[in-house]
This record gives sequence, structure tokens and C-alpha cells, in this order.
Amino acid sequence: EKTPEIMGVLNVTPDSFSDGGKYLDPENACRRAVEMKMEGATIVDVGGQSSRPGSEPVSEEEELNRVLPVLEKLKEEEIDISIDTYRAKVAEAALNLGAGIVNDISAMRFDPEIADVVKEKNARIVLMHMKGTPRDMQENPYYDDVITEVLRFFEERIGFAVSRGIPEENIIIDPGIGFGKRLEDNLCILKNLIEFKSFGLPVLLGASRKSFIGMLTGAKVEGRLPGSLAAVALGLEGKVDIFRVHDVKETKQFIDVMLGAWRNEC
Repeated sequence: EKTPEIMGVLNVTPDSFSDGGKYLDPENACRRAVEMKMEGATIVDVGGQSSRPGSEPVSEEEELNRVLPVLEKLKEEEIDISIDTYRAKVAEAALNLGAGIVNDISAMRFDPEIADVVKEKNARIVLMHMKGTPRDMQENPYYDDVITEVLRFFEERIGFAVSRGIPEENIIIDPGIGFGKRLEDNLCILKNLIEFKSFGLPVLLGASRKSFIGMLTGAKVEGRLPGSLAAVALGLEGKVDIFRVHDVKETKQFIDVMLGAWRNEC
């Protein structure tokens, strides 16, 4: 069985919910990326725009100004880079600088031209499920049956990607924990992650430090590592392929021990 990959989060934003402002300086950002690689991340996800609930979008120009200097610096490092954007122009600039994955929270709905960029560059694309936009997604989201709805969404978005010439083997799906979901929706997804394997595509889980952990435990953002690791345990059970996390070293150790026990012949 394949060991899941760890995607380390690198937010070059002043306002991300967890590490906003920490890595605005390209030097710092690059240092953190290298550190995450040493800690066991095989992918670093660089984002220049916060997608936390209630956040306002920044201009394309501002997003480029934030991410390009960091990507320039990371070119020399041997690190697989993912660009966290829904904008075709930003994706294209990042792929030109060596990124290999586009992580699109809108699943190519906000800027459908991004599909052409991904196809052209033969990049991988993460299609994430979200209800609404970051600005309004947490204003009373509702589902009759969250698993069925999210599966249907993926069917449609995978179809769109393939129709635009993106090979199916370049597609990764992410059920979008915390994006237009109530507490019970997030928990239902975590409990049923195996359902998302029905497409035969890699599944990415991003639950690290998210607010559902705070709702269940009362923990503030910086105190949510134990809850984040509980989500990783559920992800391992659900055969998740990529974990998108802030705490790389701790996640790696957690996964190594879980898999070590599972794989031990006894």
C-alpha cells in the first residue's frame, strides 16, 4: 500500500486564519518550504490569497506580487510545488516557474480558463468542493445528504476537466472540509472518506487546524494539532492519498507510527 503524501501549507498572506503574516517575506517563506521538505512534506502548497470564511478576494496583481517572488526563490530547491489559486493567470505564472500542481478551491468554476492552462502545462489539478464563495460559504450552508451531494459535484467537475482535455490521471479531488459545511457535514465527510475513492482518483484531505476542531474542543487555532491528527487518523482509515497540513513534522511521525503498526506482520 502506498504511503500517503504530505502537502505542507505555505500561506504568503497577511490574513490566513492560521499563519497569516508569518511568511510574507520571500526569504522566510523559502526557509519554511525547505524546512517542511526536511520534515517530510513531498509537496509545498503556496497560496497568496486567504480563503478563510468571510475573507475578501485580493486583486490578481496583489496575488501575483505575493507568490511570484517566493516561487522564484523555490526554483533552485528540489521541491514539488502546488499553487493554491483559482485564477488562470496566477496558475500559469506559477506553472511557468516550476509548480506542478494547481490547487483550485473552486474546482475550476470561478475562472474556467484555468482548465486550458492546466491542460497546456500537463499539470495536476486539485478539484475542491465548496458551497458558495469564501466570503459567503459559512452563511447557513445546508445539505440533505452531504456525501451524495459532494459525490455528484465531483462527477460533474471531473467531467468538465476531462471535456477540456485534462487527463483523468492528473486529477485529485478534495471534499473541502470547512468550505460551506456545518459541523455535522465536516464530521460526516471525515467518517465517510472512503466513499470518495469510488472515482479511482487520489483524494486530498485538508482538515488541519480548521474551525470544526475548535467547535468540538474549544481549542484556539494554534492549539488544534491534536484534533488535526485525529482527522489524519480518520483520513488514513479512509485511504486518503494526500494530507494538506500546517504541522508537517508531527503529521509525518503520526502517519509513520500508524502505518508501521498496520503493516507489521504479526
